[in-house]
Amino acid sequence: MQVICTGSRLLNPIEAASFERSEKIQRKMGLHYPKETNLHFPINNTTFFYFCYMNILTPTADGSNTLFNDEIGEHYHSAHGALQESRHVFIEAGLKHGLEKFGKTEIDILEVGFGTGLNFLLSCAQTEEVNKKLNYHAVEAFPLPLASLTATGYHQYVSPNIWNSFIEKYDTAFDNSAEILPNCKLAISHTTLQNFSTQKRFDILYYDAFSVRHQPELWTNEIIAQACSFLKNGGIFVTYAITGNLKRALKSCGFQIEKLPGAPGKREMLRGLKTI
Repeated sequence: MQVICTGSRLLNPIEAASFERSEKIQRKMGLHYPKETNLHFPINNTTFFYFCYMNILTPTADGSNTLFNDEIGEHYHSAHGALQESRHVFIEAGLKHGLEKFGKTEIDILEVGFGTGLNFLLSCAQTEEVNKKLNYHAVEAFPLPLASLTATGYHQYVSPNIWNSFIEKYDTAFDNSAEILPNCKLAISHTTLQNFSTQKRFDILYYDAFSVRHQPELWTNEIIAQACSFLKNGGIFVTYAITGNLKRALKSCGFQIEKLPGAPGKREMLRGLKTI
């Protein structure tokens, strides 16, 4: 087990004082402060508090790694198999299905929850294999630092060209669309889904937020409707989750719902087709 600091920030004196008064201040204005790891230290006679997002590198049942997010209280991928979950839910039920359905040479994907980048890496490898062009846009409120990505060991699941280019251009993708391969571009919006906006519309939506138990704000009817508005007519919504509320939310947005066999450890998953 390896513990990784996956992001950090200094609190200013006002924030630090607020934190000392009450832990409830951690949620003020929608900010999610991580657990304290190193106590205060002085800078120019002013006491600052240093906080660090801690993640635990954890092997999963199929031999691939995931990270346990200490702040959220959940793994980024299924403990039953990170690699096989990503392949089953997003590549097989999402990308491959979409490529066959659309029959296009170019595919536009939006992902909610970029996380470790595993879904992107496998998508890039798949489109490269079948000689299709991939435009991939992700929304990520709390990006992982490069050190966390390299620690996952995901380089073994894609070609060196994909991995090396991804690592080299990861930071660049937050500012501009980065060309990972000649036929693969990656852009990452460092924002919440609630604040994300774009005029672009997408063929496939990978909805890979943390579970409703740990991130309920990303599973409300309103936020699901907002996410679905970024899909083209005929677009595909795919996620590892399946709940009655999610099905009702998608149906109210004009989706046809499919219940599919889930990845190992989960009986079912959901795929939706936008019909209006």
